[in-house]
Amino acid sequence: MDTASILPADTAESATAASDTELIARAIAGKRHAFEAIMRRHNQLLFRTARSILKNDPEAEEAVQEAYLQAWRALATFRADARLSTWLVRIVANEALGRLRRKHGEVIPLDAAMLIPDPDVQARFTADPSQQPEGKAMRDELRKILEERIDGLPDIYRTVFVLRAVQELSVEEVAHALQIPEPTVRTRFFRARSLLREGLASDIDSTMSHAFAFDGQRCDRLVELTLRRATHEGLISAA
Repeated sequence: MDTASILPADTAESATAASDTELIARAIAGKRHAFEAIMRRHNQLLFRTARSILKNDPEAEEAVQEAYLQAWRALATFRADARLSTWLVRIVANEALGRLRRKHGEVIPLDAAMLIPDPDVQARFTADPSQQPEGKAMRDELRKILEERIDGLPDIYRTVFVLRAVQELSVEEVAHALQIPEPTVRTRFFRARSLLREGLASDIDSTMSHAFAFDGQRCDRLVELTLRRATHEGLISAA
């Protein structure tokens, strides 16, 4: 019996609810909605992986698109004992790292990347973020967050912290300016710094999951471009 004939109907609804294993079987058979569902399920993970290596949104999107096509061509070789997401991450990581070494025409395994002596590759991992084009915008945003947190400190701590940490006055100078004992300056500064760290840690925890988000129009665009290429290569049906 033709296995393709017993696969579930190729609809967006059935694909969305299917497991990875079911989607793989349907994608191998060229089912378009299965192909799309796999992408939408893993787009953000793969984009974040590529983005962490390339540090450039357009390049990361191109790497993800190419990685998907590589995956589809090799989908029949996928071993079910591994997670599909892990397999895809490895492919996109190698694709992204390969782009860093395009001039040498070789793909670098992720676990070997930090051992490469090539200065161009190492620069991607060790470059000072403040020297990157997006550095100023990031510093400005961080400054705003920090200022808001400092403003939120209790009054008795805030001025001490600003004078010590921002103005870099000595403990003696702060004590003299505010007419308080030096041990009090130390205690208040220590407490202010602890409160700031707690607040910033909370901010980071609450926003971490939103970093390098990949949804909406960006996700739709990548899916459409990849489907177009996959259709052209005959990996999936045009319908």
